[in-house]
Amino acid sequence: MKSSPPLTDNRQTTTDDLIQIEAGLEDLHNVVEAMVDRIPAEAVISLRGDLAAGKTTLVQAIARRLGVEGGVSSPTFSLQHRYGERLYHYDLYRKSFDEVAQLGLLESFEEPGWHLVEWADDALKAFCKTAGYPLWQVTILPHEERRIYRIESLDA
Repeated sequence: MKSSPPLTDNRQTTTDDLIQIEAGLEDLHNVVEAMVDRIPAEAVISLRGDLAAGKTTLVQAIARRLGVEGGVSSPTFSLQHRYGERLYHYDLYRKSFDEVAQLGLLESFEEPGWHLVEWADDALKAFCKTAGYPLWQVTILPHEERRIYRIESLDA
């Protein structure tokens, strides 16, 4: 993992290839706005963080921002949920790339929109790069009662 630039007093740092924001639930909208501003409308986004780090909570905030109505929950057992026309959410916990491919989930990446993938492994990321899908990663790190969100392109 790249070393993190220090956070400024406004709790946000931006470089050419990284946005880092410290946020609590009350300002999660700032994280979502940074993602909307930076990440293309058609992208695979790896959501990285420990169990209970807030990956699904982030997806819920993104769905609200995109005007999705209805509930947003983790697709732990179904593996994939689609929200609206352009938002896809995958939970691949303990699923290998081969299992994901055999289930046909990779074909979903052809659909226009954001594809938010919890627990994307290195093989899936390599596939996305080879297939030409814009690939981003949002890493969620605990920081006291808040979180640090690292938003970065993996296309470099």
